[in-house]
Amino acid sequence: MKNIIVIFLFLFTINLFSQKSEKNVQFTKPQKTEINVDETKKRLINQLDSLMVKSYERGLFNGNVLISKNNKIIYQKSFGYTDETRQTPLNNKSIFNIGSIAKEFNAVSIMILVERGLLNLDDNISKFNLGLPKWSEKVTIRQLVNYASGIPRIDPLIPKNDEEAWKILRSNDNLLFEPGTSYSYDNSNVFLQRRIIEKVTGISFQEFVIKNIVKPLKMTNSVFDPKLGYKNRTSCYDFDNVKCPEMEFISGWLWVDINDFYKWIEAMNSNRLISKESFQTLLNNPYAKDEGGSLGRYFEKEELQRHNGVSYKFESIFLNDFKNNVTIILVSNNLNIVWDLGYTIHNLMLGKEYKIPKKSIYKAMRKESLTDINKAIETYHLLKKNSVEEYSFENPSELNKLGYELLRSGKNRESITIFELATKEFPKDANLFDSLGEAYFANKQYNLALDSYNKAISLGGTNGNAEKMIEKIGNEMGK
Repeated sequence: MKNIIVIFLFLFTINLFSQKSEKNVQFTKPQKTEINVDETKKRLINQLDSLMVKSYERGLFNGNVLISKNNKIIYQKSFGYTDETRQTPLNNKSIFNIGSIAKEFNAVSIMILVERGLLNLDDNISKFNLGLPKWSEKVTIRQLVNYASGIPRIDPLIPKNDEEAWKILRSNDNLLFEPGTSYSYDNSNVFLQRRIIEKVTGISFQEFVIKNIVKPLKMTNSVFDPKLGYKNRTSCYDFDNVKCPEMEFISGWLWVDINDFYKWIEAMNSNRLISKESFQTLLNNPYAKDEGGSLGRYFEKEELQRHNGVSYKFESIFLNDFKNNVTIILVSNNLNIVWDLGYTIHNLMLGKEYKIPKKSIYKAMRKESLTDINKAIETYHLLKKNSVEEYSFENPSELNKLGYELLRSGKNRESITIFELATKEFPKDANLFDSLGEAYFANKQYNLALDSYNKAISLGGTNGNAEKMIEKIGNEMGK
């Protein structure tokens, strides 16, 4: 009996110890995981902040940024100023012109009306009695929202209001191409979308958006076409702190702050305004898959939506990564590098290799190039000798952008100097030789232009542009 009691006590002790050990394992394991999650999140936020602060310090970003992961904002900050006076700092209530991204509001409005049975994407626009030429009988709403209509172009610098835009469309009997056969990302499509919405609903486009989008989503700080001096409104300015001209154009451009911008993207992702099927209809352009449509470009393999907008020096972009549930929004009033910065942030968020953007060699040379091209070239070589790690010497688009700015300013000789430098620095870049050819052509140096275009072709070509220019040069020389 004594032996039995001893054995029982021994087994009881082992069982008790086992239970304690099991409890200890269950208790310590999640605690350790929680610490890792916090440390990882903190490290990520520190990396994001370092990237954005350095970009601002290097003069590469002036604007607002918002980044979310798993439907939660993990980083949001303002950098820089509201206008060229550099007196008022930006904040999260600052409203921006988001350029072409604002075209999403008319496209989604169209889909709201489709879901309500008030119109059909395959309706011809002649159905709405807008007083347009006979070509309106060929064009459908589906083609309008996908920029495949071929309707006459509205130059953003010509019509100063809706009335002038109407005159352009109603007085032009010719289409750019047969509807559905090509692609032209033009504001005439946007203009007619907005007018059709008004015709169907009996209220202005602005009223419809406010009632059916802005108010339901509580986009409390968004406003259409705000005038200079409107509360929280930003103004764009250039590298030399010179204010942009105020744009006079067709009506219906919604300005937003970054929080309202995020509400809009979240509403699309969660199908609060239109169904998933309607959202997919707008994401996928059946006429030009590689060009994108009303909601920007959709990369099906990556499950990534990207949309950017530019208006004078306003520039915005958002990356909407469905696969990883990451949203990145950048809005700027200084035309910086939001495109590159957006992708840099995306790489960081996915744990991929990324580089903090370098100072712009284009900006470093720009002012001198306009006054003394030789001094600008000296600056280039001096910076490359002493500050190669600090400036973006490895990016051919920096010199290409500068060369084109000079060319469009009528400084042909100066542009040739920059493009010649660029082709020496990047001797295997077909696009730069194409640009040099254009500068030679503008300066009527046809033989040199031919050499450059042939070099561009030998390096892989520029999507047929070099061949077209060679033919054009032949016609000029044959006169």
